[in-house]
Amino acid sequence: MLQNIRDNSQGWIAKTIIGVIVVLMALTGFDAIVNTMNQDQVAAEVNGDEITRNELSQAVDLQRRQLIQRLGKDFDASRLDDNLLREAALKGLIERRLLLQSANDANFVFSQALLDQVILQTPEFQIDGKFNADLFDQVIRQMGYTRLQFRQMLEQEMLIGQLRAGISGSGFVTDEEVQAFARLERQTRDFASLTIEADKAKVEVSDDEAKGYYEEHAAQYMSPEQVVVEYIELKKDAFFDKVTVNDEELQALYQREISNLAEQRDAAHILIEVNDKVDEAQAKARIEEIRKQLDEGKDFAALAKEFSEDPGSADNGGELGYAGPGVYDPEFEEVLYALKDGEISQPVRSPYGWHLIKLLGVQAPEVPSFDSLKEKLVRELKTQQVEQRFVEATKALEDAAFEASDLAQPAQDLGLQVQTTAPFGREGGEGLTANSQVIQAAYSPEVLEEGANSSALELDPDTVVVLRVKEHKKPEQLPFDQVAATIREHLTEERAAEQARTEGEALLAGLREGKTPVALAEDGQTWHQVEAATRSQDGVEPVLLQALFRMPRPQADGKPTFTGVTLANGDYVILQLKGVSEPEGELAADERDMYRQFLASRSGQQDFSAFRNALERQAKIERR
Repeated sequence: MLQNIRDNSQGWIAKTIIGVIVVLMALTGFDAIVNTMNQDQVAAEVNGDEITRNELSQAVDLQRRQLIQRLGKDFDASRLDDNLLREAALKGLIERRLLLQSANDANFVFSQALLDQVILQTPEFQIDGKFNADLFDQVIRQMGYTRLQFRQMLEQEMLIGQLRAGISGSGFVTDEEVQAFARLERQTRDFASLTIEADKAKVEVSDDEAKGYYEEHAAQYMSPEQVVVEYIELKKDAFFDKVTVNDEELQALYQREISNLAEQRDAAHILIEVNDKVDEAQAKARIEEIRKQLDEGKDFAALAKEFSEDPGSADNGGELGYAGPGVYDPEFEEVLYALKDGEISQPVRSPYGWHLIKLLGVQAPEVPSFDSLKEKLVRELKTQQVEQRFVEATKALEDAAFEASDLAQPAQDLGLQVQTTAPFGREGGEGLTANSQVIQAAYSPEVLEEGANSSALELDPDTVVVLRVKEHKKPEQLPFDQVAATIREHLTEERAAEQARTEGEALLAGLREGKTPVALAEDGQTWHQVEAATRSQDGVEPVLLQALFRMPRPQADGKPTFTGVTLANGDYVILQLKGVSEPEGELAADERDMYRQFLASRSGQQDFSAFRNALERQAKIERR
């Protein structure tokens, strides 16, 4: 449809469409049309705040990628239910918006400077322990964010984190709760286990049974949906060899470069603060008295150690070290740069109080030679030209792709090559096809269903691509022969596990009723005995430990309790609980503190969960 409009944009179709729009505006009003378009872009409204469909689409895409990454590349992404993903993503966005509204209502703030520190100190954005801007751009682009969007998202997360910490950090527990929990946590249990193995050798699956299962569960055996994409890639680096610079431009830039170099001055100072305890007159009198002592020959460093109220420099004789222009307050800097080497100023007022300043030394700037800077200057001048060329080429690519019915002509116009990807699904692939923008564009209705070229996608500051779908591989029923072995294996495991469970439950019933003595329950197998098992006992399956510590205590010595558990491999395990022991004596101080901290944290998390639920109950939420 879009392509047809493009092809006929100068003819009668375009005129007809414009005429219809004019009539609609006349009949319904421009505002009504705009409102309808806006509503179509809104997925939900939370206390008047809108969640756009674009936000929801991005959240669904991120959730899908995280699930696939967690489940492994062999997982069939076509089995993910888009409706369930959308519902979960929308629920998360609504919850996030409620928390952000609450944080804003409470006047929580997070400064831009601290935000910068969080970004700079994030290991995922560092190479060899140092922040790398290129890596930062690459990572956030793969997440589907621009720099501004990422900063906004991160700032919101920090605000929500402040709210969460404020509520969760207020949790507390009593001494009695700590003792009770510690008693249960340190409890040990004596038990024995008997395993009835799921024996696949005893199970046979016929062809008819396998085919019957295949026909009944046909929807599970579909090939994944995939696309093959053609694309044109525009790289900024490709323009560097196409631009030139002359000596005149280089010399002009060199002069600007060295003109910015400034001398460094090593200063020391003595500070007397003006505050609520010392007023202006008192501070000035004290600094003038110190100045008199200097005139009398007293040592500046000794007086700084004795009188200066700057804790950062007083112990070091007032020395501040070498610094260039723009570091100190203007009043301080003006006096410092008027001093001669070794000279001490008269009292100077700054926002902090009264100073005496001594110039300890001057470092003249080292002026690099033209030749040493030439490579850098060439790169800088070329970068300026390349930026302009890249912007122009990006615009030309987008215009050409919009007007063309394929990528051949745009590629020829810009001297680029049309490249082709390997097939990839909605979860993405490798390299280019791992980028969320590429995946979203490839599976968009305009590109996938209507055969249009995509808009120009900025994958990172140096790369732009335009793509179109070359081949769409829709899900198809896999032939029985291709999945028969998988089905037989599945049915064999399922039936072997069912046989083990049936045999085990019958034996368990006999043990509980006393009809089957424990010694006669073995039938060629042996009870595995464990004494004083803890909740994290090594060598015991976690699912068995979980069931063991849920079992009721034996009512009397020699009368154990029993339960049964099916393991992940299909084996059925009978547990025999013989006895329960609890530690005696008081907890050590460090253990008590550890339990208290854990319980308080859990209590705080429960409080935060209750707070979050209360926000949702009281909110006005409209899903669309």
